[in-house]
Amino acid sequence: MNTPVSGAAWSAAEPESTTPARTEADQAIAPVADLALARRRHHEATAADAAPRDRAAAFAELADRLAGRLSLPGDATWDADRLAWNLAVDQRPAAVVVAAGAADAVETVRAAAGLGLGVAAQSTGHNAGPLAAQDGFDEVVLLKMSELRGVEIDPEARVARIEPGAQWGDVVAAATPHGLAALAGSSHDVGVMGYTLGGGISWLARSHGLAANQVLAAEIVTADGRLRRIDAEHDTDLFWAIRGGGGDFGVVTALEFRLFPITEVLAGMLLWPLDAAEQVLPAWAAWTAELPDSVTSTARVMRLPALPELPPFLSGRELLLIEAVCQESPERAAELLAPLRAFSPEIDTVHPQPVAELLQLHMDPPEPSPGFGDGMMLTELAPATVRAFLAAVGPGADTALLVAELRHLGGVLDPDAALDVAADHGTPAPGAVAGFDARYLVFAGGIPMPGLGDALVASLGRLFSRIEPWRAPVEYLNFSENRRPAERLFGERVHRLRAVKHAVDPAGMIRSNHSVLA
Repeated sequence: MNTPVSGAAWSAAEPESTTPARTEADQAIAPVADLALARRRHHEATAADAAPRDRAAAFAELADRLAGRLSLPGDATWDADRLAWNLAVDQRPAAVVVAAGAADAVETVRAAAGLGLGVAAQSTGHNAGPLAAQDGFDEVVLLKMSELRGVEIDPEARVARIEPGAQWGDVVAAATPHGLAALAGSSHDVGVMGYTLGGGISWLARSHGLAANQVLAAEIVTADGRLRRIDAEHDTDLFWAIRGGGGDFGVVTALEFRLFPITEVLAGMLLWPLDAAEQVLPAWAAWTAELPDSVTSTARVMRLPALPELPPFLSGRELLLIEAVCQESPERAAELLAPLRAFSPEIDTVHPQPVAELLQLHMDPPEPSPGFGDGMMLTELAPATVRAFLAAVGPGADTALLVAELRHLGGVLDPDAALDVAADHGTPAPGAVAGFDARYLVFAGGIPMPGLGDALVASLGRLFSRIEPWRAPVEYLNFSENRRPAERLFGERVHRLRAVKHAVDPAGMIRSNHSVLA
């Protein structure tokens, strides 16, 4: 299921440069036009060169050079190796390489270039839909990095180094014994690499900013088959681009990023029957407007099926959950939470806990599962916004959505605040996405069971149509599960991103779920 929905997905054609003389306006789009043309010519030329040669023989040579494995259609490992974490996405590339090291990435990029194929790296495939839906994905080698999960911690420097398949559970387990915390995703099995390259909004984001802003160095295989180490002093434009610009610039084989001396937080959820949402959710919206940056909160409307694997307080129920993480003393946290507790939640689990337990707070699925959803950012959450949200997903609403959530942004997620923090701490300036000109993040979705797909698309479309008047001018790459124009993801920064893409990948060989050329 990758059906675009009204207000949630767009399509854009790649322009083609047709005249040698360029106006000033032409020059602005020149990197896109040149790259699109180069991609086609490269594919045509290499396909012609390879025509006399059996592609199967070339793949056999690649397989011999790999420490990992190559899977082709018809192989016994094919169906397992091409799976994404989102089981609703049907990935059908030309081939799959399951890498056993950075050298496999180098070999794959070089072999693909010789065959006129693209390369797309993937750690877990949580947001695989936009990639698999791209035109020409059947002429791409999918480079799976999921078996490379090594993590090294330098406790003195407070730095983690991760391999490209590492998941946040791996990092948290390695950092916690040293009293250190990472700006981790909401679940143990979220891939660190895609999450960080796309920005990375953690439970600590309002006080510490995006995960991408904490990256100190990366190792990346570019389209020329070179393995480079990049940082604030080496390949600076490329280093800027990968921090928030996604995976469109090369195959990143290692990341190094800062950790923080945080061991404990006050965190948990407050739960009500959904009927309480019309009183509680407007109060939550007003409450978030007054919070210090030390508190991050999410409100979630959930309609859960009756399943034996769910605990009784969730199974078969319609609920409103508010999750909160407070970097405050118990006394101060109690004072901050008092306005919400005044609504007498049915369940209140907020308590002091190790920061590692935050991986369980959001109750995300623990294993790969099918899903359909999309995200949107909002400029504000005014009373009218809350009413529009509840009209689509609140009590009595006609909706097939399993969950619709609102994440509170602000704090150091504001781009100017992120720049100020970097300057104050003498750390590298943020990359392509410093933060967001938005105050709230919406994500909604469900499970595309047989016969439910059309209802999910319609329900998501109704929600987004109702809250469209408050849409922010930007989108969050990691929560964009349908294709977007790159301008919606990156704003004016897209021109610099396209120039970097043109410089390091002139044939457009490296593919990602959200291309800067879209």
